[in-house]
Amino acid sequence: MRVCILGGGLCGLVAALQLSKSSEVTILERDGDPGGCLSSYQIGGAWVERFYHHCFAGDSHLLSLLSEIGLSDRLEWLKGTTGSFADGKIYPLNTPLEILRYPYLSALDKARLALFTMRARRQKLEDLDTVTARAFIVDRLGEKIYTQFFRPLLMSKFGDREDEVSAGWLISRVAIRSNRGLSGEYLGYLKGGFHLLIERLAEIAGRQGCVIETGTPATRMERKDGGWVVNGTRYDQVLSTIPPQEVTRIGGPELPAIPYQGAACMTLGLDRDITAGVYWLNMKDPAPYGAVVSHTNFIPPERYGGRILYLASYFQGKMEPDLPQRMSDDFCSRFGVAPESIRWKKMAVEPFAGPVYITGYRNHIPAYEQGGLFLAGMFSLPNYPERSMEGSIVSGTEVARRMEEAITHG
Repeated sequence: MRVCILGGGLCGLVAALQLSKSSEVTILERDGDPGGCLSSYQIGGAWVERFYHHCFAGDSHLLSLLSEIGLSDRLEWLKGTTGSFADGKIYPLNTPLEILRYPYLSALDKARLALFTMRARRQKLEDLDTVTARAFIVDRLGEKIYTQFFRPLLMSKFGDREDEVSAGWLISRVAIRSNRGLSGEYLGYLKGGFHLLIERLAEIAGRQGCVIETGTPATRMERKDGGWVVNGTRYDQVLSTIPPQEVTRIGGPELPAIPYQGAACMTLGLDRDITAGVYWLNMKDPAPYGAVVSHTNFIPPERYGGRILYLASYFQGKMEPDLPQRMSDDFCSRFGVAPESIRWKKMAVEPFAGPVYITGYRNHIPAYEQGGLFLAGMFSLPNYPERSMEGSIVSGTEVARRMEEAITHG
């Protein structure tokens, strides 16, 4: 059986790991390296993700996969601190005392917010799919808490579409914070970078006969004789992990368009800490980026020979050509960084970085098999209502199982 997988990101590699045990698998990957949004740069002998990543204590399928492929000894749990940049000042928001000192919410507001957070895990997310995050929070906590606390998070992630995002997405973000103590939250990271995960998956699948054709996007496909012809080669089965609308564009079946957004992520090499020890700094003040992610306030800087920081920006449609320059200029001006002190700079742009979880999104999620084609990826049910490594692993595993069943039952 010949199988083609469109996209060599985490979902595609996980599916290939299983399918290549019994089928001839070819992965077509647009970029020069596999990994998709989990791919990495090599800088000074170290690997650093193009887009910041960490995992959570509840990511059971990821933890199981790491054990299966011999990487569990590389997983470490480190404190990931958070904060807010408001009116030109950094406010850490980790310990009870730091939260009490935050001046934009009253003591009563903070008490109500704490109670709301504790109850978040009991919410049925499917019931919140048709309600906007704004309406849900304003109804339960009031306009002030929404504006001062939740809106910066939504703006940093979805920009101008923050009013369209479902309460399901927001509550899932609150509920996932399960490894938090009095001093902050512990997050997972692979010592050496998540490059190790991608490399190991590609290596094992390769030993099983899987071929990964990098720098090779799927440009055309057609249904033929019970199979598919992709880029001129016939396959018995095709798994697409790319956006459904892109599959339709190149000749696949008519599939529902998933609302996606792009990401522009600037990575900077610096000599000093800029965010006062905070790992994840949400921008309450308007800026051409929604968050400043200081990787080396999470991972020890000694591993990289200096400081590493991300500027995260999301966009709809096409990225404005001057966005990278505006991001860099604003950061230097706002945080008092001399441009010449930046040791190196990288810019990663992904037009389909992830779905926008607008109200009613759940109804757009495609089935694993549609029109004779298999589909899995960021848009699949395990990645609702928030994409994650965990969701990609679950969807890749599930779609591979269904593809094998389809072969067995003819």
